[in-house]
Amino acid sequence: MATATKKKNYILLTGKDDSAFCQRVSDRIDEGYELYGSPSITFNIFKRHPIVAQALVLKKKPKTKRAAK
Repeated sequence: MATATKKKNYILLTGKDDSAFCQRVSDRIDEGYELYGSPSITFNIFKRHPIVAQALVLKKKPKTKRAAK
């Protein structure tokens, strides 16, 4: 029997600034996350490529109003 894993409310993706990283961010957006804040970027001087980070948060579902009895 497989158990469902609860999605984290907040995630931080990091990696080389390439199309694979962009795809990872896009995949999370498709899963219900939204961008949180601006991306950060630094440079790996040893491997000579940019490293990026992007925070994402799980979209909150609107609370449903209960009907008055």
